[in-house]
Amino acid sequence: MKYFLITLFLVNFTMAADLKIFHLNCKDGVFEPTTIQIPHGEKVQIEIQNIGTTAEEFESVELNREKVVIAGKTIRVFIGPLVKGEYKFFGDFHKDTAQGKIIAQ
Repeated sequence: MKYFLITLFLVNFTMAADLKIFHLNCKDGVFEPTTIQIPHGEKVQIEIQNIGTTAEEFESVELNREKVVIAGKTIRVFIGPLVKGEYKFFGDFHKDTAQGKIIAQ
């Protein structure tokens, strides 16, 4: 059992290391860039860095993701594989200004 868990961990780690990484910054209620283009049909990783002074929450109803990004910290969100289309995301703490979309093409 222990060997199985170690093997499973290494396989998952290797798979995560092979994913394409897309970068997103948030700063004081704004995401940059506001549009991220990813390949459809692939699982990808989005690295979200909060370079601002207040916390933000990366949220997407369409992607079923919700994660807080503390000021000065970086988080990773795994999404996909997605069908072609647009998927909106927003910052739950600054809904009026922190908005963007992911385009799977």
